Amino acid sequence: MPAQQGWPTRRALLPGSGPICRPLKKSFSLTLIDALDTLLILGNVSEFQRVVNVLQEGVDFDIDVNASVFETNIRVVGGLLSAHLLSKKAGVEVEAGWPCSGPLLRMAEEAARKLLPAFQTPTGMPYGTVNLLHGVNPGETPVTCTAGIGTFIVEFATLSHLTGDPVFEDVARKALKALWKNRSDIGLVGNHIDVITAKWVAQDAGIGAGVDSYFEYLVKGAILLQDKELMAMFLEYDKAIKNYTKFDDWYLWVQMYKGTVSMPVFQSLEAYWPGLQSLIGDVDNAMRTFLNYYTVWKQFGGLPEFYNIPQGYTVDKREGYPLRPELIESAMYLYRATRDPTLLELGRDAVESIEKISKVDCGFATIKDLRDHRLDNRMESFFLAETVKYLYLLFDPDNFIHNDGSVFDVVITPYGECVLNAGGYVFNTEAHPIDPAALHCCRKRKEEQWEVEDLMREFYSLKRNKKFTLKRASDHGEEESAKDPRDASSEKGGEKRSSKKSSHSLLSCPSQSFNSKLAVLGQVFLDNT
Repeated sequence: MPAQQGWPTRRALLPGSGPICRPLKKSFSLTLIDALDTLLILGNVSEFQRVVNVLQEGVDFDIDVNASVFETNIRVVGGLLSAHLLSKKAGVEVEAGWPCSGPLLRMAEEAARKLLPAFQTPTGMPYGTVNLLHGVNPGETPVTCTAGIGTFIVEFATLSHLTGDPVFEDVARKALKALWKNRSDIGLVGNHIDVITAKWVAQDAGIGAGVDSYFEYLVKGAILLQDKELMAMFLEYDKAIKNYTKFDDWYLWVQMYKGTVSMPVFQSLEAYWPGLQSLIGDVDNAMRTFLNYYTVWKQFGGLPEFYNIPQGYTVDKREGYPLRPELIESAMYLYRATRDPTLLELGRDAVESIEKISKVDCGFATIKDLRDHRLDNRMESFFLAETVKYLYLLFDPDNFIHNDGSVFDVVITPYGECVLNAGGYVFNTEAHPIDPAALHCCRKRKEEQWEVEDLMREFYSLKRNKKFTLKRASDHGEEESAKDPRDASSEKGGEKRSSKKSSHSLLSCPSQSFNSKLAVLGQVFLDNT
């Protein structure tokens, strides 16, 4: 489909909230980046390889464009990180030092650095928009939606672990904690906040538009980083959400300080919530809420942006369905947890509805109005990045994404052996899968800032089984030896080859603890574990 001239934020705005979560304008191959990992998950390896080459030749972030910090992160940084970590599986020839180096990783880092000026506020909470060439505009509004502040830890922590630069994870954590610090006395957060003064501008509290992925990233950040603090924060929010916003397995909007109902509506973006509940083991509540949402789907053949719960019908001017993925996403998670055939029925209904209503000559069009199925002349990139992907994964139990850890790859990095592709992938909010094991591949000490790429190129240029000596700058000027790292990776079945090494060898690292290996499987911890 032809490149779009611009596309909106996936976060719908609340009535009267104003254009705070702004669009990310088309300027750097957004749809290509957003859909890249979908190609591999669907098995189109050759097209994945072709697009990787196209991106290396044509993407430029040094452009005078005002971009959404939130959208650039989840679509561009997240898409590039996922594609980088999947490159070898897709048959791309990776450079020496991968996954700790590589062209897609460098592109992700470059894009993320363009966003860092937005975090330079008194509170640590970022502005919503940044100019990719000049930084934050002098007249930029300080009002940002909650999701636009709390949706960075998955991508930025991954980037810090792969590059060794802690600045990304640090700013993401600071933003998360600022929101936590400014929650109300009854434990809720609002929809929009002033990032300079930390005053809440929109005080509607709920699980949907403008807030959603903040809660999502507390859970997924906790799983990815095995971080008990992040999980504890979410569980406290979960209690408040159930106490004040939950009614008959629906979730309403309430005033964040008083808990009184402000909007008795269901938003299509809220349909991610059952899937998130499944990740913390709250499957029974998740299924009941999912079935509520599914009744709305069956009523219209899709989820309207807003649905008035008491009236049982759409909200004026919110009747459209831009082929959002959230209900299908929840179906995929819940089916993995329960194998309930009802979830496959939703998948079948989604395929039939989209095929029957939305398919046009050059793609799949947004449904402008679910009441009469009129179409709009646009296709959102999240349809390719998320909706298609989650539908495919719902019906493909043997996809590599669903790996249970029974098979895996062992790669050699400058910092030791590294296990990858063992499963437990953590999806960012744009459905870009991150391999949690990769975060353990690139640890290095600050006193050993030797050139990774040059060192690995030297290793791979040596003949098989040839021994050599490396010099490392140290207080004692000692020399240490290591073997050609290809020896270990060439063993059949991915088995490790043992070899004698100095206890301080540059190429050795302590074996992972049992708990670290469990992180590969995406273990979730709760208060009682």
